[in-house]
Order: sequence, then C-alpha cells, then structure tokens
Amino acid sequence: MKSRTEYLWFNTPKRIHFENITDQVQRIVRESGVQEGLCLVNAMHITASVFVNDAESGLLSDFERWLEQLAPHEPISRYRHNLTGEDNGDAHLKRTVMGREVVLAVTKGSLDLGPWEQVFYGEFDGRRRKRVLVKVIGE
Repeated sequence: MKSRTEYLWFNTPKRIHFENITDQVQRIVRESGVQEGLCLVNAMHITASVFVNDAESGLLSDFERWLEQLAPHEPISRYRHNLTGEDNGDAHLKRTVMGREVVLAVTKGSLDLGPWEQVFYGEFDGRRRKRVLVKVIGE
C-alpha cells in the first residue's frame, strides 16, 4: 500500500472565503502514485471547512449569504462563545454546517468526481494562517 500526506496552507484576507482546491488535491493524488484508493481532505481548524460542490460563482455567493443568515457574525454578543474574548462564534457554527472533511475516491490515478463536482476550502474566520490535510492511501 502507498500513502502520501501533504498540507495546503491558506491565509485569506476576508473572514469568509471559498477557494477551489481541486487542482491542488489532484496534483497530490497524481504525485502519490496511488492508482486505486482514497483521498482524505480535512480542514484542520475549527472555523474552516472542506466540501464538494459546483464551482459556480452565484452558488458560492449564495452559500455566503445563506450562512450569514443562519449564523450572523454580528452582533457578536449573541454567542456565548464570544464571552471568552473571541469574536468567531458564528464561524464555528458555519463550519459545522459546511462540514469538516471529504473522502474522495481515487480511480486510475485521478480523483473520481462527478461532472460538476469540485473540492473547496471554506474559510469562516479568515485573516490568519490555516492548513488543510490531504492524505492519499491505496494501491
């Protein structure tokens, strides 16, 4: 069995940001040499997410607007978490809705995605350095 572990690093200038990381993940899969297996892509911060969806700009804008309606950033006093001196209670909730990680099939040395599927990093409390784990295992 083969495996490869790599980390992708992000430092977004905005609190909320979506970044298509499909090509970066595909590069890691290709470099792993795995032909048949699985690829775990995991946001390693509790205010960030990894998810799979369509790379359509209107949809990404809809996600941002919808998440802000579900868990508005302000007023920050609405979240008990923020009583600790933080201001990111909303970001924890947004991450929970969007998910922590995805597990993707690797077939014939490539990500086995549906026709419109893309892999995204979702940031909900940006402006600091965060990482995403990419681990590929298989034959």
